[in-house]
Amino acid sequence: MEVLDTGDRMNPVIGDRTFKTKTSEELYHLTLLVEWAKAARLLRTAGGRLLPVKKNARLLDRPDELRGTLFAALPRIGPAVTVSGWMESLLSHEYGRGLRALLQRLYATTVPVPLSDLYEVVWQAVSPLYVLDDLSPDRLGHLRTANDHDIQRVLKALASLGAVQLADECAELTADGRTETARMRGEPEPGDAVLRILVELADVDDPPVWRQLLVPAAIRLDRLHSVIQDAMGWQNCHMHAFTIDGVQYGRPGGELGFRDERTATLAALLKPGAHFVYTYDFGDSWEHLITVEQVRTASAGLHYPYCMDGAGTCPPEDCGGTPGYSDLKVILADPAHEEHHAMLVRLGLRSATEFAPDRFAPDEANARLLRLTAP
Repeated sequence: MEVLDTGDRMNPVIGDRTFKTKTSEELYHLTLLVEWAKAARLLRTAGGRLLPVKKNARLLDRPDELRGTLFAALPRIGPAVTVSGWMESLLSHEYGRGLRALLQRLYATTVPVPLSDLYEVVWQAVSPLYVLDDLSPDRLGHLRTANDHDIQRVLKALASLGAVQLADECAELTADGRTETARMRGEPEPGDAVLRILVELADVDDPPVWRQLLVPAAIRLDRLHSVIQDAMGWQNCHMHAFTIDGVQYGRPGGELGFRDERTATLAALLKPGAHFVYTYDFGDSWEHLITVEQVRTASAGLHYPYCMDGAGTCPPEDCGGTPGYSDLKVILADPAHEEHHAMLVRLGLRSATEFAPDRFAPDEANARLLRLTAP
């Protein structure tokens, strides 16, 4: 502890009592340091001893690479960084989900984020997995407090890497932190190839619906599916498939015989000028015509995937495909139509003015794309 300056205390004195330290597991910072080094493959255990991993010893002379290796190991140190006290936090059980939510919230802005916002974001990410309605207000409050304490521990671990700056009850990703978070999210690094693609919803006009996107050239098709969903504004409620050169790619298994979309990347299948089809919801059969327009290189400071432009709002889910969407627009535009009120109720609208077929905001699409989890 003295050599590493961990800040732990042996046999701490609290009030008039001395609490004898019986195991190194009671030394939080030392334990975290060791477990983090093991997760990053800097140390290994053999015969009850800690030994260096020789092939990674070179990282000790390369601080930037060392920082990146430790950052990449963050998802694997949950049990060490979230400590069970008198009440375990939900984050300690759902650490991976909570960590992603925390980093996504920090990454989505370039200004300091209040800690209270981060506490709420992580709570909203992990709490829906549990039934908490039967808890008393006091117990629920204690559970949230335990969750907040563990979030503070995660933030301090990030700050020890130089990835987060903590000040005035706020947290902000540093430049290094943004770089490492982008890398964890699978985003291309500056200079890597990115593709500009045009996604057009087939047979929809008045107005047309389209999006122009920048995506990593090495993006897998399963990841591209998520990008299209968020860029368009779909809710990912139905099956999907890509049709490229007569071959269909989708989720493996089942009777449809799709090729595994997780094993195919966009750049490996297509060149600039190529076209293919993405079909969503085999009942409504929404076909998206996709064109690979251009190859570019990734720029520093821009997140990927990125929506450059677009037009038209996304049709509502389960509205009957292209014919149903055309009827929907006619019905909403005519207050005297016999189905007008029923359509408002079905769509959860108070007024037809709340539905604007020509509305599209790139900032909203990019906010959704920023919330995409790491591949």
